Amino acid sequence: MVDKILVLRKLADLDEYGSQIREFAGITIREYKADWKTQRIIERTLQMMIETCLDIAGHIIADENFRTPESYADMFRILHEKEIIADVQLPGLEKMAKFRNVVVHQYEKIDLETVVTIVNKNLSDFQKYKDSITGYLTKKS
Repeated sequence: MVDKILVLRKLADLDEYGSQIREFAGITIREYKADWKTQRIIERTLQMMIETCLDIAGHIIADENFRTPESYADMFRILHEKEIIADVQLPGLEKMAKFRNVVVHQYEKIDLETVVTIVNKNLSDFQKYKDSITGYLTKKS
């Protein structure tokens, strides 16, 4: 059985991180590139947001005894297979998992345009994820 209190607490964390990063909405590539402190704040906050989403997915997968994920992106695929997240959400969530790996492991230089696009256009993906998880928890009640 899914620990709803734990998941709801993590969703509250996601909300908090989201409100913090929205302070940077409207940032330009030039502004982002010019300030290393802003870069670190944004990159770390996005990392924390993505890891919170992954943590929630991991709890649901484990608690429901779903198949074992092969990667972070696969965690979102499992939620999709179980109809917890919608078709339209999956590609964005898979990209989030890949972005997290780049930020954490610095496999390659972080693309400034990608980060600015996430902040300015894709933060709603986190809200949609939250809504999907909340809907799932409601169905489980």
